[in-house]
Amino acid sequence: MHKIVGIIGYPLGHSISPAMHNAAFKELGLDYEYIPFEVEPEDLHEAINGLRALHIAGFNVTIPHKEAIVPLLDDVTKLARTIGAVNTVENQEGKLVGYNTDGLGFIESLNEDAEFDPKGKRVVVLGAGGASRGVATMLAEVGANSILLSDIFEDKGNELVEYLNTLTETKCSFAKPDSESLRDEIEYADLLINTTPLGMHPKIGESPLPKKVKLNKKTLVYDLVYNPSETKLLKTAKAAGCKVVSGLGMLVRQGALAFTVFTGEEPPIETMWQAAKTALRQG
Repeated sequence: MHKIVGIIGYPLGHSISPAMHNAAFKELGLDYEYIPFEVEPEDLHEAINGLRALHIAGFNVTIPHKEAIVPLLDDVTKLARTIGAVNTVENQEGKLVGYNTDGLGFIESLNEDAEFDPKGKRVVVLGAGGASRGVATMLAEVGANSILLSDIFEDKGNELVEYLNTLTETKCSFAKPDSESLRDEIEYADLLINTTPLGMHPKIGESPLPKKVKLNKKTLVYDLVYNPSETKLLKTAKAAGCKVVSGLGMLVRQGALAFTVFTGEEPPIETMWQAAKTALRQG
C-alpha cells in the first residue's frame, strides 16, 4: 500500500527533506512518498486533524511548530518530552506519537562530521527556540561543562536555562544578545552553535554574532542553517581560523533517524547525503 509521509512548517521555502527521503525510499524499494505541507501557525490544530484523517503515515515538523505541536499529539516519547519539542511524528493507526531526532542527530553530526566530543566543553548556543531545546538538552545530557544561551526573547531563554539547570549537572546561564558577557564567553568557548534562522536563505546577509566579538581559532563553530551551505557566520569563523560545520550533517542525521521511525528500516545514509547535497545545489 502506497504510504504518504511529509513535513509541516511555515514558511517551508525550499525544503531538502523531500528529495532526501524520496531518494532513500527509492533506494530501498519502499512504496512511500514524502510531500511538503506548508502550515501557518493559526492552522496547526486543523492541519494535525487533517493529517490524522488522511491516514498520513508520519511527518516531520519544522519552524515554527516544534513546541506548539506537543500538546496536540496523543503521545510523546520520553526524550521529546524532556526536550519539550517534537520534530518527527508517527501515525500508529490513528494515534499520533511525537519524537525528537534533532538532538540525537546533532550529537551524531558533532561526533561524526566534526570529530568533536562535547563532554566537559564550554558551549555557547545562540537562540532558544525548538531546535535550541533539542541541541542544548542533548549537550547537557552528554555532559557539557557549561552552556551559555542567548536569545532576543529573554523570558524564553531564561525559562530554558532554568529547565536545563534542573535536568543535569551542566552549568547553564543566559546572556543578552549584545552583552559583554556573551562576547566574553564566545571568546573562550570550545563550541559555538547558531540555532537561529539568521543567515538562512533569503536573509543570507545576516549573522547572529554580536558586534565586536573576537572569535578564537580553537572554537568549533556549528551553524544549524544549511541553506546557503556557507553562511555569513561560517565565513567569518573560517576567516578567524575556526573549524566550521554547516547544518547539513544534522539535517541528514536527524532525517535518517526519522526515516527509521517512519519505515522501521535502516536508513541508507550515503544516499540521503548525496540527495541532500544535490537538492541544496539545485535550490
